[in-house]
Amino acid sequence: MESLTFSDLNLSKQLQNAVTDLGFTEPTPIQVMAFSVIRSGKDMVGVSQTGTGKTLAYSLPILQELKYSEQIHPRVLILVPTRELVVQVTEQLQSYAKYMNCRIIGVYGGVNINTQKIAVSHGMDILVATPGRLYDLVLTRSIQLKNITKLVIDEVDVMLDLGFRFQLTNLFELMPDKRQNTMFSATMTNDISILIDDFFTKPEKVTIEISGTPLENIEQCSYPVPNFYTKANLLMHLLRDTEQFSKVLVFLSSKRQADRLYETMEEFMGSELSIVHSNKSQNFRLRSVKQFEEGEKRILISTDVMARGLDIENTSHVINFDTPDFPENYMHRIGRTGRAGNEGKTILFFTEKEILFKEQIEGLMDLKIPVLDFPKAVEVSKELTPEEKHKVREISIISKQDGTAGAGTHEKKAKNQKLNLGSKYKRHGPKYKKPQSRGDKGFNQRFKKN
Repeated sequence: MESLTFSDLNLSKQLQNAVTDLGFTEPTPIQVMAFSVIRSGKDMVGVSQTGTGKTLAYSLPILQELKYSEQIHPRVLILVPTRELVVQVTEQLQSYAKYMNCRIIGVYGGVNINTQKIAVSHGMDILVATPGRLYDLVLTRSIQLKNITKLVIDEVDVMLDLGFRFQLTNLFELMPDKRQNTMFSATMTNDISILIDDFFTKPEKVTIEISGTPLENIEQCSYPVPNFYTKANLLMHLLRDTEQFSKVLVFLSSKRQADRLYETMEEFMGSELSIVHSNKSQNFRLRSVKQFEEGEKRILISTDVMARGLDIENTSHVINFDTPDFPENYMHRIGRTGRAGNEGKTILFFTEKEILFKEQIEGLMDLKIPVLDFPKAVEVSKELTPEEKHKVREISIISKQDGTAGAGTHEKKAKNQKLNLGSKYKRHGPKYKKPQSRGDKGFNQRFKKN
């Protein structure tokens, strides 16, 4: 398998020229194994570690089989979990198909849906979409799925984590039963197995490397750090070496922490910084990624929205500013460096409270992450974030057993010392009188007239 080249796959002349232009020579194992299965028309489930080239693995066999057509609605549907992935996969497909007459469109949320309605109305062969926006376009009848012959679901575990199960199952129901299903994921969970059992037909499983296997071409190390602002000081200390840290992706677990780090570093490294997370507008996110990708910005601060699927070339370092509480997230993060066989480096910052998470990661990888000595030149900050400050709980005011007031009690004000006698009904009893009957009322009225 190692001696195979893309020429051995008998690609069409157009695809072979595109692959050559991109500088690809040898396919990865998942690309070799998936090529024959997808071309056979069977359903397939591919489980492969992040950074092994899954996008090209399903793109080549699909493009190889795709014939010219002028129909409006798509024949191939590729579902991905995030907006950034839609943009990336669409651009990659267009580069693979640049010598072909193939219409490829990407749709995602966060932008004007009317613009996308106009774009899809001109027709397409391949549609790349997030489940949420596609579902919206289907409901407005802007897109029909009746002509789908091939369905690809990439990073399906992330889709389920993001709550797209409802949209996925409804979209499946709108597609023809006779179609080829292909699914790729870095992990395999019970939820995914249920999805496969419900909608796939005897899928062939292709497993290359289990998620959690450490990438051999990524050098890992870690630093013990007491708190957030000391982590920020350490990060800025390391990033002063612009030659070694030439393209750095910094991961944090929350949007609030990411914004806090950006604000802390902005004064010193503002011209080199960019940030991306789900609270930023779509145009801002795309611009930040593009600036980082093209080298305009050296440092990209991000939440885990960037940890899956995105392929940014020549990322020198991935720095885990915090230790993720799910070990798989660590693997996805560090997979952003050392891609396509290149060397990569990753650094983990961990506090005393994060030691357990670090041990879980090491257990998943069956590998100890080397711990480096904390640099003496870095200032240890005493400032704490609101999350790090010790919260003092108020003690309930309980009277002592001897009847005397506790330390937290005080004498009531005069207006509050009144005895509560209850409602007016309880104090005075009922004042309800039985009403006169209709006959009595009529008699009385006649009596008064006389």
